[in-house]
Amino acid sequence: MLTYILATLAGFVLLMWGADRFVIGAAGTARNLGVPPLLIGLTLVGMATSGPEIFVSIMASLAGDPALAAGNAIGSNIANIGLVLGATALITPIAVRSTTLRRELPALLVVTLVLTMIFINLRLGRIEGLLLIGTLVLVLYWLVVLGTRSDKADPISLEYAAEIPEGLPMRKAVGWLVVGLVVLLTGSNLLVWGAQQLAVAFGVSDLIIGLTVVAVGTSLPELAVSIVSALKGEHDMAIGNIIGSNIFNSLAVVGVAGLIHPSTFEYAVLAVHLPVMIGLTLALFLMTYNFSGQSRIRRWEGGMLLAAFFSYHGWLILG
Repeated sequence: MLTYILATLAGFVLLMWGADRFVIGAAGTARNLGVPPLLIGLTLVGMATSGPEIFVSIMASLAGDPALAAGNAIGSNIANIGLVLGATALITPIAVRSTTLRRELPALLVVTLVLTMIFINLRLGRIEGLLLIGTLVLVLYWLVVLGTRSDKADPISLEYAAEIPEGLPMRKAVGWLVVGLVVLLTGSNLLVWGAQQLAVAFGVSDLIIGLTVVAVGTSLPELAVSIVSALKGEHDMAIGNIIGSNIFNSLAVVGVAGLIHPSTFEYAVLAVHLPVMIGLTLALFLMTYNFSGQSRIRRWEGGMLLAAFFSYHGWLILG
């Protein structure tokens, strides 16, 4: 048992460090190639912060465990809103000022709807995987258009410009990119093996382990980034990273799982877990989407998000 716990913890540590290096390498490389900071933030950073989930999905699916991959994606989306944004808003209220961010929020709702429709028949096959990856391509194209047409004075654009590495030599940027990929691969292997063994040891399904232990662990990079960003006054980036991560989790993580290892799922995915994810996504939309101007996630709203997250996890553990 101790070996499985240590392997899982080591996997989390490697995933966090690898994701950080991968983000720095990818963002630094793109900036050296002349890609605008906002475009980097909307696309590369979003994909990179979902790196742990994507690699875990690949390793789990190759190991014949798509339930762990799907649970990780759905659980990470729940953790990103309930735990990450809830805890961040509890520490400091998060103001939403970016017009770009308000345009990105509806995309998250659409993606959430697409993911729900994919799971209607409780089967995730290669056709469903292709549909999700195809949707990802369309979303990436839309984000590129959004990034190129947005006002350079948009608050989130200024925040990304301040945080994305500048002056990082190309050789070093590419080096961190490669190191990040290798560490992500190693960490995801360890984590999947440890999580699978823990599921057997505790007598729970791989889906539950994916929704809880693995999902929370792979959301730790987002938790660190969002809290630090909010404390530095970069509120739009704190929320933007979560929106981007949830979009890529829904499309890339689940899509890859379907392409590699088609599978069927238990009814609870459609009856319980997806509705929780949809509910938290709608709550985020209602808290932050303001047609007339600035809005914010207040401390009491952050407390509600946290309460919903812990209630859901308490039900999973005790139910």
